[in-house]
Amino acid sequence: MKQTILITGVAGLLGSRFADWLIKNKPDVDVIGVDDLSGGYMENVHPKVKFYKIDLGTNSVANLFEQYKPDIVYHFAAYAAEALSPFIRNYNYTNNLLATSALVTQAIKHNVKRFVFTSSMGVYGFGNPPFDETSPRAPIDPYGIAKAACEQDIEVAGVQHGLDWCIIRPHNVYGAKQNIWDSYRNFIGIAMYKCLVGDPILVYGDGLQTRAFSEMTDSLAPLWVAGTDPRASKQIINLGGINKSTVLEAANIVKELAGGTIIHLPPRHEVKHAYPTWQKSVDVLGFEHKTDLYDGIKNMWEWAQKQPTRERFIWSEYELDKGIYEYWRPEALKDGFYKKEN
Repeated sequence: MKQTILITGVAGLLGSRFADWLIKNKPDVDVIGVDDLSGGYMENVHPKVKFYKIDLGTNSVANLFEQYKPDIVYHFAAYAAEALSPFIRNYNYTNNLLATSALVTQAIKHNVKRFVFTSSMGVYGFGNPPFDETSPRAPIDPYGIAKAACEQDIEVAGVQHGLDWCIIRPHNVYGAKQNIWDSYRNFIGIAMYKCLVGDPILVYGDGLQTRAFSEMTDSLAPLWVAGTDPRASKQIINLGGINKSTVLEAANIVKELAGGTIIHLPPRHEVKHAYPTWQKSVDVLGFEHKTDLYDGIKNMWEWAQKQPTRERFIWSEYELDKGIYEYWRPEALKDGFYKKEN
């Protein structure tokens, strides 16, 4: 009997790549894909996905559950702009927390076998890396707060309503099909976009922030295990690359491959060192770190060069502009803040 898999955010990096993997490797599943196309692209969606353009906060979600009665839900949809989230608080909580709660409600009502939620390293906050899954949640921005609240809501749904779940905490994921046209998120993608249009790569502060960059390909099979293996039931698992690197190291790889230049902008409010433990992903999900940072960026750069020209996303107006970084003011993003500095 075929299983029905519902994927939210199916036009984005995680959702589209996982749908591709399922269709290639799991012929006994039907994939239902949901996306509002606010940050993903229809060209990313596999033609065999039954696609619905839906806002997760509407009644259309309930209708979809009623029609397809999915066995497993993979909830990847999110607007993951941590540093921007203090200036778009309402949008952040609506898009991340309220949308997730609506999905959890439907998953409970329709007896979903497992609800897989991709959270964020942002729930750890400043902490004391390497972050272990048992480390306390201590987010420092509204995005991390929203993700931490989603995790707790899902845990409570498990206790009170018997919802089976697995919470995945990816970290600094990158790869083909990523949105490189967003001005605020995904450092490697932004750096590649800058090189494509002939602008310098922008590094905030000294660039010595440490991250565990994670090429998407290595996490695809483990995501399936997260939704199907009994060992992953009601587990929180860090998932992604096992080697820490500085932002500046990543920038220099992009520079080497794309022939760009690097300039430094003033620092912003962010965690300086954020990298996790990874053994649990190996033991429970069978994760294998196969792609090093250089090869991963090289593969993504080859993909990026083949992409169509798209308009860059810039917020025309923030909900709160008090304290906004000068280089994120809409006029600065349009004109190129670096041009005023050099």
